[in-house]
Amino acid sequence: MEPDKSSSLTEKLRRPEWLRRKIPGRGSTSLVRDALDGGNLHTVCEEAGCPNCAECFGKGTATFLILGGTCTRNCRFCSVTKGTPALPDKAETDAVVSAIRSLGIRFAVITSVTRDDLPDGGASVFVELIAKIRAELPKVKVEVLVPDFAGNIPAIDSVISSLPDVFNHNIETVERVFQEIRPMGNFNRSLELLARAAGNEKGMPVKSGFMVGLGESCEEVEKLLRQLKESGVSIVTIGQYLKPAAQCAEVVEYISPTIFENYKRFAESLGFAAVFSGPLVRSSYMAHEVFDRSHSAAELFQEDLS
Repeated sequence: MEPDKSSSLTEKLRRPEWLRRKIPGRGSTSLVRDALDGGNLHTVCEEAGCPNCAECFGKGTATFLILGGTCTRNCRFCSVTKGTPALPDKAETDAVVSAIRSLGIRFAVITSVTRDDLPDGGASVFVELIAKIRAELPKVKVEVLVPDFAGNIPAIDSVISSLPDVFNHNIETVERVFQEIRPMGNFNRSLELLARAAGNEKGMPVKSGFMVGLGESCEEVEKLLRQLKESGVSIVTIGQYLKPAAQCAEVVEYISPTIFENYKRFAESLGFAAVFSGPLVRSSYMAHEVFDRSHSAAELFQEDLS
């Protein structure tokens, strides 16, 4: 199965029709903006230039970006500010809980910049925030999208032991392209992190996502899906890479919706509980709906918690 070469374009050419979308109505956008500004909060929606930002804000939801807005790594697909971060804001976790409450969010997605400058990579802040949400908003489900914590096992285990409703770590791309796109990351380390999370005794669902359009072959995508499944991942997302800033890597190819559907069918044949595959799919986009599709894994997890 090869990509549709007739749909291959470079980033400098006009994007294909399937990547154009109408801007949704204003909806709750101002409410989200006010909640974020009031708590001095960041979202990956804005910082990473997500194409679904207006839609999600319009629905009154967002993916919270904790540990500040400056990342210590230099991933070539990402437009989040790189540099030396400030010390974590001690008021940040309370501000996130307040925003979740004021917006009426029922499924909160929490991610962070990578903080290699911190001894635990910021894992303790994830743990603190999960605990506060559980204590103050017990009906809210929590999905965490974590960095690799530089392979720090105690840090990783502390987040796993906090038992978020979904544990997510994005592999981002196929193995051959990985080092070029994520020069400070490690492909095997990411797979090992996912496997460690999947080995939790409570059956917590583990999720991962990756981009296509970076020069990978269909065979490499299928191999990656097998690797994720073998690592215990139960939920997978696949989306088109879109260059978010001038300094980022170029798009090699725009992948057609037909190929995304083929990837979805292949992943489902491997036994993933939920697969969300499409040009505008992002790891945290429609996270609640993706979680619901994996109801068998989710129900098992909730039964074990009771």
